[in-house]
Amino acid sequence: QVYLVESGGGLVPPGGSLRLSCAASGSTYDLRAVGWFRQAPGKEREIVATIRWIGDSTYYADSVKDRFFISKDDASNTVHMQMNDLRPEDTAVYYCAAATRGWDLWLPSAYDYWGQGTQVTVST
Repeated sequence: QVYLVESGGGLVPPGGSLRLSCAASGSTYDLRAVGWFRQAPGKEREIVATIRWIGDSTYYADSVKDRFFISKDDASNTVHMQMNDLRPEDTAVYYCAAATRGWDLWLPSAYDYWGQGTQVTVST
């Protein structure tokens, strides 16, 4: 069992920045990747970024490339996502998820464990 606790959401004006964190605990040695997803009202959950648990290779959705940056702190088993130049269309609930397999990582169904979600609102 893996437990995920997210933090760092909030309200920010357009062009602002936020950093989300996802602290993993439990059987983290089983993990292959951690991903951030988001879900806006009335829309499907979509991938934002992923990072491999070993090796740290990353993936970004086109909509966030060069604005969002995912990283991992091995000492604390925490995955961070720095979000810069935020736009109103980035408004959503952001979820951290962890996978014990290493393929199809853009799909929510690839993930075994989910955090509770954190709200990000970009607005004046």
